Amino acid sequence: MFPAHRPRRLRTTPAMRRLVAETTLRPRQLVLPMFVKEGATAPVEIESMPGVVQHTRDSLRKAAVEAVQAGVGGLMLFGVPATRDAVGSGATDPDGILNAALADLRAELGDSTVLMSDCCLDEFTDHGHCGVLTPTGEVDNDATLELYGEMAVAQARAGAHVVGPSGMMDGQVGFIRGVLDDAGFTDTGILAYAVKYSSALYGPFREAVESQLVGDRKTYQQDPANAREALREVELDLAEGADMVMVKPALPYLDVVRAVREIAHVPVAAYQISGEYAMVEAAARNGWIERERTALETLTSIRRAGADIVLTYWAAEAARWLDRE
Repeated sequence: MFPAHRPRRLRTTPAMRRLVAETTLRPRQLVLPMFVKEGATAPVEIESMPGVVQHTRDSLRKAAVEAVQAGVGGLMLFGVPATRDAVGSGATDPDGILNAALADLRAELGDSTVLMSDCCLDEFTDHGHCGVLTPTGEVDNDATLELYGEMAVAQARAGAHVVGPSGMMDGQVGFIRGVLDDAGFTDTGILAYAVKYSSALYGPFREAVESQLVGDRKTYQQDPANAREALREVELDLAEGADMVMVKPALPYLDVVRAVREIAHVPVAAYQISGEYAMVEAAARNGWIERERTALETLTSIRRAGADIVLTYWAAEAARWLDRE
């Protein structure tokens, strides 16, 4: 005799499945990371990230408007400077590519989206590390904080609604909060990269920002083996005033996303990074998987794990896919 309750009854039609879905994925929950390249006269394809480009300032504005019209919740901006130096001076220059592009987007979009900016030095240093170096080649935590504070103020002044300190320096959130408040930017939010692992999946991103890194970042990014350490990092950032916290990468660390969701009483973000994107794109181009279905499945899994916000290079496309449903 068959049981009286048959779970398959709730899977019979698309309308039924939509009605009982436990996890939602909506365009407003997605943030699109974007790259802008100083001196570019046309968008530059990123070979390891099919469909993603280094924008000119003009093409950035156009793509940003299209993404917002598609319904994405926010934009995260990264700059690719023409020149670099040991202290990443282009990061704090009001006329530097990142700050100039932020001003462009704020003028174009106003408050119609949430404009976020990467508050880290790695794109701007000639050694590729996320901070300034000591004479022996180590990242100087406290000297780096001073520059992060200057960078955050420059980004807020240029129009960023939210700054995203991603360098994993100890005390970065509290230091930036204090500097922003002292400069009068009390309404500028901080998306803390609270949990950022030393991952093997950053390779395509480093192509995208033309990273000069030699070596690795294992002395300041987290060990992939550690989960309890991630929760400690989150607790510290929350105590320092983080408005949102993030886990990066996303898919290999869904257990960490879930654990963070359970202790954090602020929005939780997860960054589906370049390597995650590139693997799906490569497999889809070989005909091994269905691109759209796989992309949406991965995004749904990140939401199901507990992320309120997902940063993904599919954000604008996914918003259009979801709009068809």
